[in-house]
Amino acid sequence: MCTAATYKTKDFYFGRTLDYEFSYGDEITITPRNYPFRFSNMGVMEHHYAIIGMAHIMDDYPLYYDAVNEKGLGMAGLNFVGNADYKEKAEGKDNVAQFEFIPWILGQCDSVKEAKSLLENLNLINTSFKKDLPVAQLHWLIADCKEAITVEAVKEGIMVYDNPVGVLTNNPPFDKQLFQLNNYMHLSPKTPKNLFSDKLHLEIYSRGMGALGLPGDLSSTSRFVRVAFAKMNAISGESELESVSQFFHILGAVEQQRGCCEVAEDTFEITIYTSCCNADKGIYYYTSYDNHQITAVDMHRENLEDTHLIHYERISGEQIRIQNATNGVPSLLDIQ
Repeated sequence: MCTAATYKTKDFYFGRTLDYEFSYGDEITITPRNYPFRFSNMGVMEHHYAIIGMAHIMDDYPLYYDAVNEKGLGMAGLNFVGNADYKEKAEGKDNVAQFEFIPWILGQCDSVKEAKSLLENLNLINTSFKKDLPVAQLHWLIADCKEAITVEAVKEGIMVYDNPVGVLTNNPPFDKQLFQLNNYMHLSPKTPKNLFSDKLHLEIYSRGMGALGLPGDLSSTSRFVRVAFAKMNAISGESELESVSQFFHILGAVEQQRGCCEVAEDTFEITIYTSCCNADKGIYYYTSYDNHQITAVDMHRENLEDTHLIHYERISGEQIRIQNATNGVPSLLDIQ
């Protein structure tokens, strides 16, 4: 289960949590402009926009979980088990496999507007990356600094929804996720007034009671409401440090702790990583379950005209700074 969100201050930010019980070996991956994307049915894209994101690299191919391109367009795929429905190849359609969808959009679209146009002829097909790999059941958040959409391949076909909150979790389908916000329109960051009855003297006994009723469980529906509330009410300065910090706090509202969501005996879902990408600057920030220090990879420090993937293994292990070091200089704490 995962959660994706957008955030806008002076710059535009795009990111997600990836919640699962194990990692496939994800790496921060930059696809330069001249790396050839070889599509199963759509030929070869020799030249394209540069892309940075988190991916599992297999056979020198980036299987992206989330990414942004150099034009500021972001895209993330989230589990949509039981609802995703991919088709067979269709004549006259752009037949794109599920694992190719992020490169197909980010490689050639500089905005949501362009992506919408490309989606009009899309047919997501049920081709797997390898015969022994299942086809992941996903739906997607696509966003830029102006707008966001959700894309779902279901039995009825490709559904494209405007996403005014810039948030996506898993099931149910997005239109139902969005509708449930009607149940929480009374929530507020402000101190509530007594609307129960003017015949009763009711008192505020705690701060934060304006959000009383905000769901706190780990289900996808509750995570959608919780992050939507946090994101829509979040306030930060416009500096890079303030914006990035606030984005991680927003997604921190749905971080999953080991032991709280059992998926099999002695096996638990956790937030493997949380990402935040400055889509305007092409800087990908991340934390992981065992490393809360924010780490950054800047795509513009690389050769974006290259033909080969550039990738960095996620830094693991907590990075704890000891403030009262013996020499007076703060240093990392070395405790095994």
